[in-house]
Amino acid sequence: MTYLAAMRRDWTSNPRADILAGIVVALALIPEAIGFSIIAGVDPGVGLWASVAIAIVISFTGGRPGMISAATAAVAVLVGPLVRAHGVEYLFAATILMGVFQILAGILRLNLVMQFVSRSVITGFVNALAILIFMAQLPQLVGVTWHTYALVALGLAIIYLLPRLTTSVPSPLVSILVLSVLSIGLDLPVSTVSDMGSLPTGLPEIGLPQVPLTWETLRIIAPFSAAMAAVGLLESLLTAQIVDDMTDTDSFKRYECRGQGIANIVAAIVGGMGGCAMIGQSVINVTSGGRGRLSTLTAGVFLFVLLALLGRWVGQVPMPALVAVMIMVSIGTFSWNSIPNLRRHPWQSSVVMLTTVAVVVGTHDLSLGVAAGVLLSGIFFAQKVQKLFRIEREQSADGALATYHISGEVFFASVHRFLDRMASFGETAKQVTIDVTHAHFWDISAVGALDKVVSKLDKAGASVRVVGYNEASKDIVDKFALHDKTGVELGAVPH
Repeated sequence: MTYLAAMRRDWTSNPRADILAGIVVALALIPEAIGFSIIAGVDPGVGLWASVAIAIVISFTGGRPGMISAATAAVAVLVGPLVRAHGVEYLFAATILMGVFQILAGILRLNLVMQFVSRSVITGFVNALAILIFMAQLPQLVGVTWHTYALVALGLAIIYLLPRLTTSVPSPLVSILVLSVLSIGLDLPVSTVSDMGSLPTGLPEIGLPQVPLTWETLRIIAPFSAAMAAVGLLESLLTAQIVDDMTDTDSFKRYECRGQGIANIVAAIVGGMGGCAMIGQSVINVTSGGRGRLSTLTAGVFLFVLLALLGRWVGQVPMPALVAVMIMVSIGTFSWNSIPNLRRHPWQSSVVMLTTVAVVVGTHDLSLGVAAGVLLSGIFFAQKVQKLFRIEREQSADGALATYHISGEVFFASVHRFLDRMASFGETAKQVTIDVTHAHFWDISAVGALDKVVSKLDKAGASVRVVGYNEASKDIVDKFALHDKTGVELGAVPH
């Protein structure tokens, strides 16, 4: 696809649905951004203006059309200590450095680490996030009047039933509008957006952070910036993969890393905190029909209009309307088929998925959950591969010549099986050939194991010849092996 064709697809292929979906997302962003500002210990405007800037900028610079990025809890929880100790200006400086780190990550192609995140980890990440989204709505449903429950129920009914009549307008948008009219018109005793925190008035102030440009400042902000950059990229790349799956399209993860960095730098310049992709809002966008960059741009621009011109009216939007939307998001985000798959899938995959969910929900830290899942996946993979290993022995009629046929992967997790199996034969032949045509030596642990085998056979008085190395195995053996390699032969065993 040419560049112009890609731009037309991303911007103009779905304008009506993108604009309507973006409006829904903008409304859903407001209470989230206010809540994240409270978590970070800053004024609500810091989270709200960050959401405006990040959404607008990432619509041009990101690598995943239709994905929503804004201020997030994953980043907010990291900066509280920095704000308490040094003030909000240091937060802005740390956010700029966060963006620089993310741009460097894109240049260094660190997005490729996503290749090591298994499907089980992604499923666990999605399920944990769905649970956290639902749990975040519970405070709005505790100690409230029956009117709140009635509005939430009505909102869910509109969201799920309206698409059976028409899909011309996103049902979450209709739900928000209908519930807002009822709440304001009947003056119902329910909480509103303004109860979450004061909305900013006027326009944001643009400028660089007011911090001293010294090594001491860098020493203070660098650890926070590195943590924010890593968590932000992790959540963004995982969310991009999820949106890829939902839309059956590909995205450019390397560009997403760079785009997130640029967006965060701009957010700090307009007085905002750091952010990243948001799976909840991205699901709202996709399920509402948003597919292109126009939907993300609309979310940012419409949020700006709401804050700058319509703040008084936005403050009256009832929280039950947004709670209904977020409950819909949590239901739609959760991978329901993962429950019956617990019995159908290999137990290792189920353990990885459940561990990821448990750690994320228990710590509210997405990075810890994903790290735990990736670690378990690696352990299970190593255990599986080490078993794909076999040694067969052939002996001549007079017992003077023995040939070992080794097949499989020899690496740090399988060297003990390799050594034990070789030792079990108690070799007495005077000429030994080790055929590794169907084996692969991966690392220095494998080379060290081969050294031990050759050394023991040599001490027993055998003449040892190793044949059949593939190119990669021969390279690592040539570099690191200690045994005499004069008998080493490349390729298949000669007949």
